[in-house]
Amino acid sequence: MRAGRAWAAATATTAPRAPAAWRENPYDEALRDGRGPLFLRRVDGWLLPLDVERWCAAPDAADLSVLARCGDSVLDVGCGPGRLVAALAARGHRALGIDVSPEAVARAERLGGLALCRSVFDRLPGEGRWNTVLLIDGNIGIGGDPTALLKRLAEVTCSGGSVIAECLEVDVDDRCEVRIDDGRGRTGAPFAWARVGAAALYRHAEAAGWARREQWSAGGRVFVELARRPRPRTPVRAVPMPVST
Repeated sequence: MRAGRAWAAATATTAPRAPAAWRENPYDEALRDGRGPLFLRRVDGWLLPLDVERWCAAPDAADLSVLARCGDSVLDVGCGPGRLVAALAARGHRALGIDVSPEAVARAERLGGLALCRSVFDRLPGEGRWNTVLLIDGNIGIGGDPTALLKRLAEVTCSGGSVIAECLEVDVDDRCEVRIDDGRGRTGAPFAWARVGAAALYRHAEAAGWARREQWSAGGRVFVELARRPRPRTPVRAVPMPVST
C-alpha cells in the first residue's frame, strides 16, 4: 500500500484542478455530512435525487455483484466517497479511484482506498493497462456524451479489458445540462450529463468499439459489462513476384 500511495502522489502533481461545478457547490458538503438531500437539477426544473447515503455506506449486495466481476487492476471513474475502491483494495486488487471532487477523494482515502482528484479525460496513471473500469452510480453520464466516454476508456483499458457500467432500468437516451442542487436553494455551476438505459448504452458501446458481455440486475439496479472489440487487422497486400524469362 505504501508503494501504491507513493505512485499516486507522484502522478498527482500534474493533476488539473477539479471543475468548479463540483468544487463550489453542495456536493462536497453532502459528502462531508454523509447524507442528502442532493439532486441533479435540469434547466427545465426536473430533479434527479442523488443517493448520498448509499454512496457513503458500505457496499451493498448490488455493489458486491460488481466487485465479483472485477479484474486484478481496477479504475473506478467517478469514485465518489470511495466505498468501491476501498473494498477492492481490501480484497487485494490494484485499485484506483478518480473523482473531480476533492472531498470525495479525501473521503475515499480515509476509507483506505487510493484516489486522485482528476477527470477521466485527463492523463491517468497506468493508461492502457487497466483490466476493469467502473462507471457506477450513473457515471456513464460523465461529460454528457457516452460514446466519447467509452472511446476514452478504450484508451485506458488493456487488451481484453472490460467496462462495468450501471444504467437505468427504463429505455432512455438523454443528454442535458444540469446543476447540483441541495433542495434548499443552493446550486452549483452547470455541466453536461447523460442518462441511458441498456439499449442506448449498447448503441453507444458499439459506436465506441465495445461489445456486450453480460447484463444483470441486483437490488433494483441494472449493470452491463462491456468487452473491448479486437481491432481489425490491416490486410497485407500481396506483392507479385517477378517472372524470369
